[in-house]
Amino acid sequence: MPIWALVVWLLIGGLAGYLAQRIMGGQSPGGLLGDLVLGILGAVVGGYGLSLLGISGNGGLISTFVVALVGALALIWVVRKIKSA
Repeated sequence: MPIWALVVWLLIGGLAGYLAQRIMGGQSPGGLLGDLVLGILGAVVGGYGLSLLGISGNGGLISTFVVALVGALALIWVVRKIKSA
């Protein structure tokens, strides 16, 4: 993977985490940095989840962002459930 692709992937994940926190509302689990990290992890989780379903992640920039956003939303939900337990 070229370095520019990694940078773009990190930016997409970070933006997805930021937007996911705004969609979910409420208190951010870890502040802005936590949102960015959850977005990046969400991109990984979302991509892995789609690969388990047999869906390829080679759809381009928009589909990559959507996958990262859905993964970040799922991770924020899980973190909130764990913290409230």
